[in-house]
Amino acid sequence: MEREEKQHQSNHSVTRREFLKVSAVSAAALVGSGAFPFGAGAWAAGSDEIKVGLIGCGGRGTGAAKDCVNSAEGVRIVALGDVFEDRLKSCLSNLQNDAGVKDKVSVTSDRCFVGFDAYKNVIDCGVDLVILATPPGFRPMHFKYAVEAGKHVFMEKPVAVDAPGYRTVVQAGMLADSKKLGVVAGTQRRHSFNYQETIKRIHEGAIGKIIAAQCYWNQGGLWMNPRKPEWTDMEWQLRNWLYFTWLSGDHIVEQHVHNLDVINWVMRTHPIKALGMGGRQARTDPAYGHIYDHFTVEYEYPGGVRLMSMCRQIDGCTNNVSERVVGTKGTSNCADIIRGDVEWKYEGPGCRPYVQEHADLIASIRAGKPINEAKQVADSTMTAIMGRMSAYTGQEITWEQAVNSQENLMPEKLEFGPLPVPPVAIPGKTRFF
Repeated sequence: MEREEKQHQSNHSVTRREFLKVSAVSAAALVGSGAFPFGAGAWAAGSDEIKVGLIGCGGRGTGAAKDCVNSAEGVRIVALGDVFEDRLKSCLSNLQNDAGVKDKVSVTSDRCFVGFDAYKNVIDCGVDLVILATPPGFRPMHFKYAVEAGKHVFMEKPVAVDAPGYRTVVQAGMLADSKKLGVVAGTQRRHSFNYQETIKRIHEGAIGKIIAAQCYWNQGGLWMNPRKPEWTDMEWQLRNWLYFTWLSGDHIVEQHVHNLDVINWVMRTHPIKALGMGGRQARTDPAYGHIYDHFTVEYEYPGGVRLMSMCRQIDGCTNNVSERVVGTKGTSNCADIIRGDVEWKYEGPGCRPYVQEHADLIASIRAGKPINEAKQVADSTMTAIMGRMSAYTGQEITWEQAVNSQENLMPEKLEFGPLPVPPVAIPGKTRFF
């Protein structure tokens, strides 16, 4: 989906020229400080052109392609892939008609690929870096193939929808480590200067020992494409991927992963168990697939720290997209404020985090010290999946149970045709396996 959330971006605006300058300095400082710890990379340091292939040409993929080429000099989009030809053509037209990026797009007809195997064609056509922006259900297989092919990767969050997918991403991330490949995920708060500085201070003890936390993504409803008579079940689900768990993971995974990732970042680990509830109260029409429209999950972290997590997509309700942690000496919103024994507010430079994440990746590749965020984003994704598992079944789910689950949501065949919609999960009746 489009990342429309802006609540925690810094209020300090920057021009593109200023941004590139700040981004370069920031990335260089990170490289020089050893923050990119993975040794000599597959990319030779310097200003050689980086050829980028985009896999998934919807709104988020198109936006990510623009962010990528605008993040550093010498970056060019050279290949596109999508299951739908109309999405690919729309993306290409958008890129070629955008004055800010059209000079950085060199996509020829023989580098436009359509179909379920388009990702392989993009990865195999000579690119250096791939952007993975298809619906999340495809992320594990696409990431695995890209790493095995020796490509650097930017992948949108979340990175899986079930435990087998999580395990695939973790294993591929380890392979990326051994190959010295760069991997950055679309958890853009990790690349926001204000979040970085605030959480650094929390880790240094500014609010004491963490004893509790809350996080929220409560908003209104999202888009839905009414079914056309000529669409098969598969096409209808792909064009409305938000509403099918095999594609999105449900909105707790697809969207709320951002907030859960922040809490995992603060805690420096993942939770050990979850007990959740949720339901489908407003979006009851079958046009909205079978996912829930609200969740509440209590997570427990090591040491007994509890996180209260809420997410909702229902119109006409109070919106809240935020994080909060409570310590023995104060509290913080994780983004730019600390209150308590220490009173502090972030006043540093701003950045465009959706662009900064690409700038950090490319700078690390060129420095020969590629970032690898695969494990951290996989763990945050699994945190959200564990919450969904608990809410769907009504059972307390431990981390070990969740990561070892054998439930594979991917259809047996990826082809256009019949694809039954699973029933809406009913706690107490839906089984965990």
